[in-house]
Amino acid sequence: MIETGEGLTPGDLLPAIGRMWEASAPKIRAIDARCTHDIASPVFTVEGRYRAQGWTEWTRGFQHGAALLQYDATGDESFLTIGRDRTMSDMPGHLTHTGVHDHGFNNVSTYGNLLRLIREDRAEASDAGTCETALRASGAVQAARWTPIASLTGRSIGSGYIHSFNGAHSLFVDTIRSCRSLAVAHAMGQTLLGEQDERIDLLHRLVHHAEATARYSVYYGDGRDAYDEPGRAVHECLFNTKNGVFRAPSSQQGYSPFSTWTRGLAWAVAGFPELLEFLATREDDELKDVGGRAHVEGFMLKAAQATADHFIQHTPPDGVPYWDEGAPGLAHLGDWRKTPADPYNDHEPVDSSAAAIAAQGCIRLARVLDARGEDGDRYMTSGLRSLKTLLESPYLSTDDGHEGLLLHAVYHRPNGWDHIPDGRKVPCGESCMWGDYHLRELALYVQRLAEGRDYRFFDCVAAEGVGS
Repeated sequence: MIETGEGLTPGDLLPAIGRMWEASAPKIRAIDARCTHDIASPVFTVEGRYRAQGWTEWTRGFQHGAALLQYDATGDESFLTIGRDRTMSDMPGHLTHTGVHDHGFNNVSTYGNLLRLIREDRAEASDAGTCETALRASGAVQAARWTPIASLTGRSIGSGYIHSFNGAHSLFVDTIRSCRSLAVAHAMGQTLLGEQDERIDLLHRLVHHAEATARYSVYYGDGRDAYDEPGRAVHECLFNTKNGVFRAPSSQQGYSPFSTWTRGLAWAVAGFPELLEFLATREDDELKDVGGRAHVEGFMLKAAQATADHFIQHTPPDGVPYWDEGAPGLAHLGDWRKTPADPYNDHEPVDSSAAAIAAQGCIRLARVLDARGEDGDRYMTSGLRSLKTLLESPYLSTDDGHEGLLLHAVYHRPNGWDHIPDGRKVPCGESCMWGDYHLRELALYVQRLAEGRDYRFFDCVAAEGVGS
């Protein structure tokens, strides 16, 4: 269980965050110089150098978005140049990528961050129109990747989900964080035009996807199956596409469908609170046809708290989880939930990227609860505890010869893709694009909170477009 007794505040972490940005700068430059657009997107490091791993092109936005975050945090305009120029040159093809569920990762991390900086008068305003058009297109393309399912609430139409790259039968828990692309496009006034000019509301699709994820990807301890532990999440849900009926849990990257892959859990911990933040800016009438504000915020808050509680309860006290709670080698580690995580153990790897993702979700959930007049302190201190650990050795890479920033991340343990150093038995010492990006995003968020400011994905929308 994460130790929350330190009473950390965002301001307490500013010195360590500053050191992180110092370590981050040469790594961004090195990756930019070597991992150019004419080769496949960098995914994870092997012996400290980023390399591609063919599955889908879902990490290029993290590469270029990292430069924009670096500029945001430090004011070094050379990183604005890198982020802006690479976004304009490398990302257009991702806007119409119909084969992935990752538009929120690729395009909001790049065009969205750049447009947010423009809104803050910190980047050239002449790029605003390009960014707006890009984000509108991205959200609509993402929403078109749709599988209808049996009604969740008795309403005759609308239930469904954005299906994963595996096909129409597959709902990934990851996609809850990619729904930010639909949110931004909707806030800009975009709709999806379907057959016979049907106008499809992007906010409605976002809500329906979130409801399917909350219903099928998240467990609440109500006896759904023999492994129904409150707050655990399953990576993939399988549906019969003929009648839209849920068939079974599955997992592509976890140990099993009946254990909790911690990065999948982390996507849910982060995804639901940031959607709640977005919904708070929308008018009640926009939610009327999807059950109303009380219904929508109700199921999202339930999923957010359940998954965050589970993450806190089943993560070691320093705030870094092992890659899967059911991984068999954990049996050799004793009471691993009560001992700081050991990335150099001989049995199962930790996943620092899951910590970076979930920590942001915990902090956002704390602020959502505080805004509702409820106590969010437990979530705030848990998220800050995880960040404190990630900003220290052995997780923060300060070696300029290593291109990664956040060490001890894991990509695909079942496929054996992660590098195992000589003399070791499990992967350790390497980084991944999403881990590095989310550590930077988390650090920027906490830095802004310490300065009395906010950081939200939808701040790229003009003020009149995000409600009040």
